[in-house]
Amino acid sequence: MSAADWRKAMNSGSGRAAMRVQGPVAVLPQEISFQFKNPLAARHVLVLLLVLTFPLFASPFFVYQIGAQSLALGLIALSLTFLGGYGGMVSLAQMTVAGIAGYLVAILGTSAVMEISMKWPWWVAVPFALAGATAAAAFIGWLSVRTEGIYTIMITLAMGVAFYYLCLQNYSIFNGFQGFQQVYAPSVAGINFREAEPFYYLALFWSLAGYFFIKYLLRTPFGIALQGIRDNPRRMNALGFNVTAHRVAAYAVAGAMAGVGGVLFTWYNNLVTPGSVGTSWMINVLVIAVLGGMRHPIGAFLGAIVFVLLQTFAIDMIDRERFNLVIGVVFLAIVLFSPDGLLGWWAGLKVKLTPRGGVR
Repeated sequence: MSAADWRKAMNSGSGRAAMRVQGPVAVLPQEISFQFKNPLAARHVLVLLLVLTFPLFASPFFVYQIGAQSLALGLIALSLTFLGGYGGMVSLAQMTVAGIAGYLVAILGTSAVMEISMKWPWWVAVPFALAGATAAAAFIGWLSVRTEGIYTIMITLAMGVAFYYLCLQNYSIFNGFQGFQQVYAPSVAGINFREAEPFYYLALFWSLAGYFFIKYLLRTPFGIALQGIRDNPRRMNALGFNVTAHRVAAYAVAGAMAGVGGVLFTWYNNLVTPGSVGTSWMINVLVIAVLGGMRHPIGAFLGAIVFVLLQTFAIDMIDRERFNLVIGVVFLAIVLFSPDGLLGWWAGLKVKLTPRGGVR
């Protein structure tokens, strides 16, 4: 094929198909035919089987306290992983958004504070709570996306602290420092989601839905454009992409995900208080996301498991008041030795253990 024919084929948009019919150096049919590639590896199947069968061999304590709590926190951390790892926007307000969803479920639904809660059925209160969380996240994004770096972090932190003090000092809507107790998960079709095993599978369903949704979204034009904006916003703006609109939309998507996690976390604790949206939990969500790896969607759940295990069992070895010291030491070690979290450390270890020239 001559150079002129090559240019003609590439400019015509037919690409390799045009090359196939224009000369004796035709591409073999099997080289351009569609080949299905199974996205699930053996390790994915094993992990899926493990989480599906976990309640069959684990005690109710581990199913509820470790499994369900890790899934709910992992879903909130996944929203931060999506924003920070793939959008370049580190937000400290994700727990605030989750808390907004939790408070709305308590206010619109049923709780022990009968004079405030509106007693709507759960299937009405939950959609309104998720819509409120999404709108709040979009508003926070609209305020913060025009800044970068430390300024974005400070704006989201300020919004989170403002909501915390609003909940703490307002009694007519948020019931002050007491918050709302007896915010229970519903019973649906004879299944009581207050019990350990049903609630675990409820949290697992939404966690898998969030994980696969993010994996899909990152391969769509929106997700690819968002990653381009993360790497070079000025160039993406020069190419005609609305950088601000993409960032605000990413905040809205992350807000909806954090809202689902917030509803689950409220049902898990059976309450929501100002302590649920305090600065300690804002930092905890960031720690969870960094522990697992900010550029790995599954890392949010891995970090949540590590965090919950430390939170549950570290107090048996040290004083409860020194738990944050343990988390701080683990966090510092991860940041120093593996900036990409536990998954980054594992990937680097596999490279070192793989023989040179071998097949992984």
